[in-house]
Amino acid sequence: MKKLIFFIFLIFSTFFAKADEGMWLPLFLKYNEAEMQQMGFKLTAEDVYSVNNHSMKDAIVLFGGGCTAELISPEGLIITNHHCGYSFVQSHSTLEHNYLHNGFWAKSYEEEIANQGLTVTFLIRMEEVTEQVLAGTSNDMSEAERENIIKKNIVKIQNEAIKGTSYSAVIKSFFYGNQYFMFVNQTYKDVRLVGVPPESIGKFGGDTDNWIWPRHTGDFSLYRIYTDSNGNPAEYSKDNIPLKSKKYFKISTAGVHENDFTLIFGFPGSTEQFLTSDGVDIPLPFIKEVPGWIL
Repeated sequence: MKKLIFFIFLIFSTFFAKADEGMWLPLFLKYNEAEMQQMGFKLTAEDVYSVNNHSMKDAIVLFGGGCTAELISPEGLIITNHHCGYSFVQSHSTLEHNYLHNGFWAKSYEEEIANQGLTVTFLIRMEEVTEQVLAGTSNDMSEAERENIIKKNIVKIQNEAIKGTSYSAVIKSFFYGNQYFMFVNQTYKDVRLVGVPPESIGKFGGDTDNWIWPRHTGDFSLYRIYTDSNGNPAEYSKDNIPLKSKKYFKISTAGVHENDFTLIFGFPGSTEQFLTSDGVDIPLPFIKEVPGWIL
């Protein structure tokens, strides 16, 4: 599944056994703040996404190429799903040290294991750039001409946004090309394995990617982000230090209660929430040819 670098919110309430839910980009969350607070949300939109102050976005990261992870300590410790780091755990496993089967737990910083190719990406800010991306296009030009102009505009906008910084930028189209948003990111390349439960816990019940059926499992693993001595992203070095977290989540043992407000904040895959009715009108013969579909 292709992963896009953007945030999604899924908000719901069980009040009166009714689910109120929606999907929002964090940039526009302020427009839903009052309604969310009426439903039990105890924070503000600024607490979730802020450019000028530390907010939840500074504790939510893109893990690897398409998973979400959360900072849970002031020393760069992150938690993500068991399957998200599965291939890296596998690469460190041997017959003598089968970390997939037996699990792994580092008892010190020195025992944490580096993972070549694993990155963690933070969102610095996002911005709507629809007008700039579509500048110079018109309805009477060919699609090829239009796409060529859009591609050139995107490269120019991205380069200008990160000039003189260590950031990266990516522009994505939303709502079938009707809007464009730019995401300015910072990526860390020294990410080390801290702990992972054995497969019997982390993969209990099968369903490695956890989106086919509900099940109870210890679907988690722990990693730590490292920086150079000045706190900047750097390639792996034994002299690197744990990231000084700007924001991190404390794990509560208070439990949850009926009607609690719930918010999911992270990096999802693609969505077809706004697909038209014609788009979902799939011919039955085609459906029959696709194994594994449940209707």
